[in-house]
Amino acid sequence: MTRSSQPPFTLGDEVIEAGSRRTLELPMGSLITHTELHMPVHVVHGRHPGPRLFVSAAIHGDELNGIEIVRRLLTTPQVRRLRGTLIAVPMVNIHGVIQHSRYLPDRRDLNRVFPGSPGGSLAGRLAHLFIEKIVRHCSYGIDLHTGAIHRSNLPQIRANLDDPETERLARAFGTPVMINSALRDGSLRAVAAELGITMLLYEAGEGLRFDELSIRAGVRGVLQVMRELEMLPYSRRSARQAVEPFVASASSWTRAPESGIMRTLKQLGSRVKEDEALALIADPFGENEVPVLAHQEGIVIGRTNLPLVNAGDALFHIARFSKPSRVATEVEAFQDAHQESDPVDNVFDPPIV
Repeated sequence: MTRSSQPPFTLGDEVIEAGSRRTLELPMGSLITHTELHMPVHVVHGRHPGPRLFVSAAIHGDELNGIEIVRRLLTTPQVRRLRGTLIAVPMVNIHGVIQHSRYLPDRRDLNRVFPGSPGGSLAGRLAHLFIEKIVRHCSYGIDLHTGAIHRSNLPQIRANLDDPETERLARAFGTPVMINSALRDGSLRAVAAELGITMLLYEAGEGLRFDELSIRAGVRGVLQVMRELEMLPYSRRSARQAVEPFVASASSWTRAPESGIMRTLKQLGSRVKEDEALALIADPFGENEVPVLAHQEGIVIGRTNLPLVNAGDALFHIARFSKPSRVATEVEAFQDAHQESDPVDNVFDPPIV
């Protein structure tokens, strides 16, 4: 048996020995029914020293892809060879998950109230718990998100790419699109930066829906970051399937020029030219029809899935790149690499259809 060379890991009152893993429950208070509520946390503590990484999902309770990414990550055989410590939190906003809602019962967005406080609002207390019990124990973090309800996002990394260490890990994650995203007050990323924790935010798919490509890409991306951090050994297969990431120079939404019923012409990942038709909006009788024209050349990285639109609604999120044709090629290669027939790192989960 291989001897352990790192000390036990302590989380709250729990002690996890090197070379073991444990599912813990962090008390979150009670529901109005007096039913106790807990945040589930799974800790994998490797035999040998290495970085401490948290992977979190469902900070917005209706963003479900991350929950499945965490589940698959924890069943990946490679995790048995972990160096360092992995702290996986599949559901941070338990209240929102139960209610199928982005928000907490106090209608606050959890990702706008960090670091929170122990005596503050419900959202503030949950934010404080997550920072003190999880984030402060780590040197790196990956937060998993999706688009809002009725909106889909192309798999993308959002991070402070002006920081060399963050950019290194963002490129290792392996999405074709990266957004240099400014830190926003009250966000988890902003507080992590203040604590000296390098963090990525992964966006992919739609709220309240599972998307197989987004999930597979998320699992593989997290594993690739763990390899870059030397928490896991490198895989020849993963290196062979890597895509070249591109940083968007800017991004903005094309909005509906009229109200009506929309027929979409462009899908996520499509390359579009300025003034190219993205969709058609018509009245129910087809007597009046207007095109939705791209306001700039670029790649569609987000879009609404609702066919019923009002004038001014955000419809297509277009990112601008210096070489859009190369980005489009990498997006296509990325999508091909995550097809249902291609298992991720020997995890043979039946594809979600």
